[in-house]
Amino acid sequence: MAVGDAPYHAHIYYSAEERPSAERLRDDFASRPEILFVGQLTDRGVGPHPIPQYEVHFREGSRSAVIEAIEASGLRALVHPLTDDDLADHTSLAHWIGEPVALDASVLDPPGVNQGVPRFGKSDF
Repeated sequence: MAVGDAPYHAHIYYSAEERPSAERLRDDFASRPEILFVGQLTDRGVGPHPIPQYEVHFREGSRSAVIEAIEASGLRALVHPLTDDDLADHTSLAHWIGEPVALDASVLDPPGVNQGVPRFGKSDF
């Protein structure tokens, strides 16, 4: 894999009050050609994410632009690489924007069996 091609996810979290901002940011990401996938707003906890969120999939080369857009929105987010270690992706390899969210690590894939890799660029929910 070439430098800058590594797969990344961003999970953008929002409250009911922040939903309009989350929708605007989602629409912005959906219009960008470098963004590979933008998930639907999920108004409930799902997987390891206990609060409403949506996913954005992109390559490492777009990481700075994605982080800059999230920071400008004022929303909090988890940005992480997609490796074969789901737990590390969501913890030690993760970059938090804003206040971190306590994730449910019990539902993450064991090392070497990260189902997110084959689903990269496709909906997880």
